Amino acid sequence: MLREILQAHARGDLSEGDAQKAIRDTFERDLGFARIDTDRANRRGFPEVVYGGGKTTDQLRGIVDTLLSTHKNILCTRVSADAGAVLMDEFEEIRYDEVARLAYAHGDLEIRGQGVIGLVAAGTSDLPVAREAELCAKVMGNEVRTWTDVGVAGLHRLLGVLDEIREARVVVTVAGMEAALPSVLAGLLARPVVSIPTSVGYGASFDGLAALLSSLTSCAPGVVTVNIDNGFGAAYAASLMNRP
Repeated sequence: MLREILQAHARGDLSEGDAQKAIRDTFERDLGFARIDTDRANRRGFPEVVYGGGKTTDQLRGIVDTLLSTHKNILCTRVSADAGAVLMDEFEEIRYDEVARLAYAHGDLEIRGQGVIGLVAAGTSDLPVAREAELCAKVMGNEVRTWTDVGVAGLHRLLGVLDEIREARVVVTVAGMEAALPSVLAGLLARPVVSIPTSVGYGASFDGLAALLSSLTSCAPGVVTVNIDNGFGAAYAASLMNRP
């Protein structure tokens, strides 16, 4: 893109001022309330992802409009149902998942990952975070296979699907309470395990802190831990691991 702008300026098709603006727009769009990194896909393999919490519907509308002007696949996390409905009404490309609280566009369906990302959720209460991770990984160009309600409290359920999980190239676990699931799987698999500790649990779980500390201090090597309830962060890490 930069080469094309410079060539157009050299031919006289673009004035110096227009060329400067085009170059700026190649790397960043300043909306006043947000500066959109339009070059991130070239550097990181995926466009800038928008955190929807705390943003107004008008702000989200402006950001989404800018991202859709250059990308077929975009993600907006932690979007309220009301804001999601507005975005779907305004942009035909946008879909909204109420469980994951995710607004997204998935126009480019090409699979870029080398293998399958396995998503293993301990319990039904972990599904909102698991759904966020699942959708983010798919929009980032991965094939995803999901197993739900296979936590260690019923170890037979996990062992019953273990051979299937072994086929994944990267495994993402979603677990609250004491978050034993990533340690168990990391001890059984020759695959990287990305742990998402969730805020599911009773008082002493401290809204996911116990699960986070358990994941961080796992005895099993190969466990990589993201922040509490951070399905997007785990999907991004797993996507990078799954790329050629």
